[in-house]
Amino acid sequence: MDISYNINNNRHNISIEKKLSQKFISQIEQAKSDKKILLIYDKNIESKFIKNFYELLKLSGCKIFLLQLEGNKSNKNEKLLFKILDFLILKSFTKKSILISLGGGVLGDVCGLAASLYLRGLIFYQIPSTMTAMVDSCLGGKTAINYKKIINSVGSYYHPYHVYIFNDLIQTLPNKEFLSGIPEILKCGLIKKNKIIRYLNNKKESIIAREFEIIKELIVESLSTKIHFFQNDINEKNTRLYLNFGHTFAHAFEMSTAKLIKNDYLRHGEAVGIGILCELYYANRKSKQIDIVQKILSDFNLPIKVLDENKYDSKLIQKIQSQTYKYIFLDKKKINNNPRYISLKKNFIPKTEEMKNNELIDETIFKFIK
Repeated sequence: MDISYNINNNRHNISIEKKLSQKFISQIEQAKSDKKILLIYDKNIESKFIKNFYELLKLSGCKIFLLQLEGNKSNKNEKLLFKILDFLILKSFTKKSILISLGGGVLGDVCGLAASLYLRGLIFYQIPSTMTAMVDSCLGGKTAINYKKIINSVGSYYHPYHVYIFNDLIQTLPNKEFLSGIPEILKCGLIKKNKIIRYLNNKKESIIAREFEIIKELIVESLSTKIHFFQNDINEKNTRLYLNFGHTFAHAFEMSTAKLIKNDYLRHGEAVGIGILCELYYANRKSKQIDIVQKILSDFNLPIKVLDENKYDSKLIQKIQSQTYKYIFLDKKKINNNPRYISLKKNFIPKTEEMKNNELIDETIFKFIK
């Protein structure tokens, strides 16, 4: 199944496939490359899939280079970026060469940035390997690294020539990794009318069982929602901002727990789920939508608080509250002195607003820590 969209008169495609097939090779041929491919893949992907994909790529008749990297949050930095750029230079890649990213959101973001910078742009394919990447970050052209302890502070917009989503990869995901994509799907169901909320409420067993047709439908609905908001606002001046619903608090929680507990204590999707609750609470402390979101997150065994209250002491709670508050005011969406967030009105219509009540920000953080 294919989804397509146009940016600056260029057509971009997303294919959702049940299995690896030679259809991918036909797309490589259409790209009119110089027959050089760099496949960058995450070390955590099952070796069997990498081997099968490499054998498929060989059918293209291209010269294939492999680069294994580790796409965790702590590596989303200038070191990883320049490791990719150095490799491209060393192997004399050209503007007509192909870079394929096979990994999660971190690797996709950094590979996309490298693809946009090298000779001002080469041919870029993205194959997301995590659910969060499949339903969100693989699409929209955002590329970035974290710099000076600020998430996504250095980046560009560079759209992949083609995105491929393979069910083979979905089936290999660890359960925690698979479920952490649910909040990004939920986000899309909250900011635009579609089938998502109904599916999450009524198809829980099928989703947990990873039935391909149901998962495909959720991916299609999520990516179509994303296209709806970004296609006419690529540079995030207006409607594209709505796709950040939950992310102001989520990024701050990610950074504070990484600093005070450990890296990846919260998966990005898990943090987004808690962030959605925070932004609903900040907008309206009595919102009935909070109950809807809490139920769905709980149904999929996702956290609705940052910490297990029986596990951590009050000093740590205070430190997380203080650090999270600080990081909220470093959020990249901030224009004036106040951070911005996405409020959701009663009829589920999103709106970008400033957070001007510092006491309520603090109260919101504390409420969802434990």
